[in-house]
Amino acid sequence: MSSPSVAQIGFGQVRHTRHRPQRNAFAYPTYFLMLPMRSLRQHGPGTLARNRRAALSFNDTDHGDGRADSLQWLDELLIQHGIDDAAGEVWLHTYPRVLGYTFKPVSFWYCHRLDGTLRAVLAEVNNTFGERHCYLLDAPHYGQPCEASKVFHVSPFCPVRGRYRFVFMRADGAAPRTVARIDYFDDLSGDADSEPLLNTSVSGELQPLNARSLRRALWTYPAMTLGVMARIHWQAMRLWIKRAPFFRQPPAPGDFVTAASLPATPVNAEHSHP
Repeated sequence: MSSPSVAQIGFGQVRHTRHRPQRNAFAYPTYFLMLPMRSLRQHGPGTLARNRRAALSFNDTDHGDGRADSLQWLDELLIQHGIDDAAGEVWLHTYPRVLGYTFKPVSFWYCHRLDGTLRAVLAEVNNTFGERHCYLLDAPHYGQPCEASKVFHVSPFCPVRGRYRFVFMRADGAAPRTVARIDYFDDLSGDADSEPLLNTSVSGELQPLNARSLRRALWTYPAMTLGVMARIHWQAMRLWIKRAPFFRQPPAPGDFVTAASLPATPVNAEHSHP
């Protein structure tokens, strides 16, 4: 994201479409935080309640290996994977804690070079079984797809095989906006013409994080993060009723981080936008 590096909040939608064997689609209103982690370290959290109790807050221990400085964890992880030029701003797209509760299906760490160009994206995934895994996307570009092999169990209605295709988009200006899209392909072919099993995305218009936007978030969605978990289980029940295939939970992968595979094949035109 471009300067000024002030904490932001995004208001938008989560979309999810499963194409087979039975179609299941939904879209929910949502909000999320977009936090400039290096600026917060240097200048303090401002309006944001960080690592303390509040109606809406951010806690470093909800990320990475649970340490009190999640940015330190990220920097160490990047160095371990040979990424030593991501010294610019790191923007964290994540759900907050609301009334002390949070569940974060996926958080995105956008890591930039000093010149402001995107150097890496870390997709930090949590499942409802208390496990966490990260997909490291090296040298991605906004608007261009990149892929990683699926190795982590998320839903009992999807197998642990195939690949994820990530596309990140942003628009700056008077009404800044961000989109993160993940399509899941359960085949192993890598064929550009293959159909995804799932299309998912989270998008929103970004606003400065201040007292007014915090009130809007809390008054409009007073139990948002609890609702995330409730909706996950509601959609699971719908899939069970529709007799979607069920897959037992396998052991977690031995490595905490999965690096992206080769650059993705082009996205089909009909699937290029969320």
